[in-house]
Amino acid sequence: MIIINTQFKKGVLELLVLLLVEGEDKYGYELVEAVSKIVDVNEGTIYPILKRLTNENYFETYLKESTEGPPRKYYHLTVLGKERKDELLSEWTKFNESVSKFIKESGQGE
Repeated sequence: MIIINTQFKKGVLELLVLLLVEGEDKYGYELVEAVSKIVDVNEGTIYPILKRLTNENYFETYLKESTEGPPRKYYHLTVLGKERKDELLSEWTKFNESVSKFIKESGQGE
């Protein structure tokens, strides 16, 4: 896990959540754990993102019985969510390439 500047983190969390759910439907705490392996976050950061993405129709949710307590709310990526993920991934890739090129050209990169 990498500790990242808060402003950098805010810009990438939505993309990480969308990418994680694209591969497989996940429940909230499972997403918190997965994102935490990449960047330092807590539940209070991820759940508002999940609520917003659901409200914006990027996710559909459903309940699934759990052997360890109450039913869990799972998040499923919609077609609109896949489009949003593709858009953010494209923006991130261009941004990353541009910043990396600048760093290299400035003589700061290895």
